Amino acid sequence: MHHTEPLEVVVGKLLVARHHTLAIAESCTGGLLTHRLTNVPGSSAYIIASVIAYAYEAKVIALGVSWDTLNRFGAVSAETATEMARGARERFSATLGLAITGIAGPGGGTPEKPVGLVYLALDDARQTMVERHVWSGNRVQNKEQSAQAALELLYRYLTDDEGRKTKDE
Repeated sequence: MHHTEPLEVVVGKLLVARHHTLAIAESCTGGLLTHRLTNVPGSSAYIIASVIAYAYEAKVIALGVSWDTLNRFGAVSAETATEMARGARERFSATLGLAITGIAGPGGGTPEKPVGLVYLALDDARQTMVERHVWSGNRVQNKEQSAQAALELLYRYLTDDEGRKTKDE
């Protein structure tokens, strides 16, 4: 993906052109994705809200993630990422919800869920796209790569007409 402009600028223009609004739910990135998106002048036209939900309680209270999902699958899971994205979109009446949850490190990893494991989710009311990544950087690098991957997921969604159609269309 080679743009002359930063990806957050390109994505911003696409959100405006396609009449989308965005609600963001971040955990391990601590607001880094929102920081990049809001560096763009005029981003208030499409960014509705951003929630940094670190603790389980915050994911439940702020985003409507279910305790059952957290207890069964953990905070770092496709299921939780999906509920975070959907919750952000629904609670703030945005057309898109974008979520990041993961283990930035250096601690907190397990054999099943290693440091650097991140789930991204993008929800548009018809479908949720989920991606799993495992980064191998340090804490700051893992956060930066996660924010970048979320922007790339959003970019692909906004530029892929097929990806925005439901299976029965």
